[in-house]
Amino acid sequence: MNGYQPRVHGLPMLALAFAQLGWARNSDPFAAAGGCAVCSSIIMIPIVFIVLNIALLVWVARDAKARGMDSSVLWMILVMFTSVIGLILYLFSRPQGAVVRCRNCGNNRLQASMKCPHCAAP
Repeated sequence: MNGYQPRVHGLPMLALAFAQLGWARNSDPFAAAGGCAVCSSIIMIPIVFIVLNIALLVWVARDAKARGMDSSVLWMILVMFTSVIGLILYLFSRPQGAVVRCRNCGNNRLQASMKCPHCAAP
């Protein structure tokens, strides 16, 4: 070894410090638990963000389809890449009005639309 030690900053350093405290003193399980909690939060935050983003994409696609918009996939792609800004653009540009259940197929559609976008029934 040439004496090089990598530098660790931020939350990984805090997690490493907590974990080392727990290993140095075997009588302190709370330090090891704190290290595990920090590591878990580092892993869970991106997972929660991805799950919420997927739920948002599904909602945008269903809402666009229910309002009879042909470009629901384009709106999904826009929201996927721009997140909140794309959602705000979608909310301001979508057709306004109440969404009701179609009598024929049971899917949601705009109340003001002449025909259902799913089954084309009046």
